Amino acid sequence: MTAPTPEHIMEIGFGFWPSKTLLSAVELGVFTELAAVGELDADALRERLGLHPRSARDFFDALVALGLLDRVASRYRNTEATGLFLDRAKPSYIGGILEMVNARVYGYFGALTEALRTGLPQNETKTGGDFYDTLYGDPEKLRGFLAAMTAVSSGVARTIAEVFPWRDYRTVIDVGCAEGGVPAQIALAHPQVSGGGFDLPPVGPFFDEHVATAGLSDRLRFYPGDFFADDLPSADVLIMGHILHGFGLSEKQLLLKKAHAALPAGGALIVYDALIDDDRRENAYGLLLSLNMLIETPAGSDYTGAECRGWMRDAGFRDVTVRHLTGPDSMVVGIK
Repeated sequence: MTAPTPEHIMEIGFGFWPSKTLLSAVELGVFTELAAVGELDADALRERLGLHPRSARDFFDALVALGLLDRVASRYRNTEATGLFLDRAKPSYIGGILEMVNARVYGYFGALTEALRTGLPQNETKTGGDFYDTLYGDPEKLRGFLAAMTAVSSGVARTIAEVFPWRDYRTVIDVGCAEGGVPAQIALAHPQVSGGGFDLPPVGPFFDEHVATAGLSDRLRFYPGDFFADDLPSADVLIMGHILHGFGLSEKQLLLKKAHAALPAGGALIVYDALIDDDRRENAYGLLLSLNMLIETPAGSDYTGAECRGWMRDAGFRDVTVRHLTGPDSMVVGIK
């Protein structure tokens, strides 16, 4: 038998080191600068970023050691992945969600111990603020947030467009649609599908812009509303992605019932989230995201596929199935 070592424990304990190094690199625009010019030596890159000379080289080489930059001789360049996903000039940029994590989540998650002891959120609400009130009142902040939501769902959107039997359906509404990235991917892949997205009214202009850029304004439209206060629009397929985990059980159940009421007979509801595995042992991301819901919301939590299947059956859905999508995300599909 091999004697245990503390390496795994220490790796997790110091996990904030590589995390913050990446987040600072995104904030500073390291990957965008390198994408613009191809490659730079340490001094040139440091000067372009406005960094102090003391630790810039250690910073760049740490990014190399983490697999986030390549270095050939003394010149640094992006990896294939960071050049694609962390260059702000590319539509494939996913750094928006990392910018939000850096600006907000990183600091608030440091209060996890207090949250575990009190069961209370640890974000702006502690000082009388409200993240969403501030967000929806500032168009530029809202733009960044919605772009981040599009980025984090881009892989899921493509997979749903590929694996769901869209040949059997003609209309789709994404509930809590942000910019409309999910219905846009579906409509691009399936010319017979039309529909749109449902979200709070301030989201509308950003949805319209995103859909117009995709050339889909004639097939996708924005439906303004509040999914707790208003009825959901009807379509053959409704989608709720990264929505249910933000709320407590009674609110989850209410949204599923409202979706059932809005669907025609034979219609489908797709719910996707970072579903916790039923045995609660493997999807660490889903479990950690649930802890983040403790930090951010009064009652939100992530959930297992088995739990969601049960809630959907209670809401009246039949033929409820669970399917992995990509990364930590899976979808639960129910038929009315």
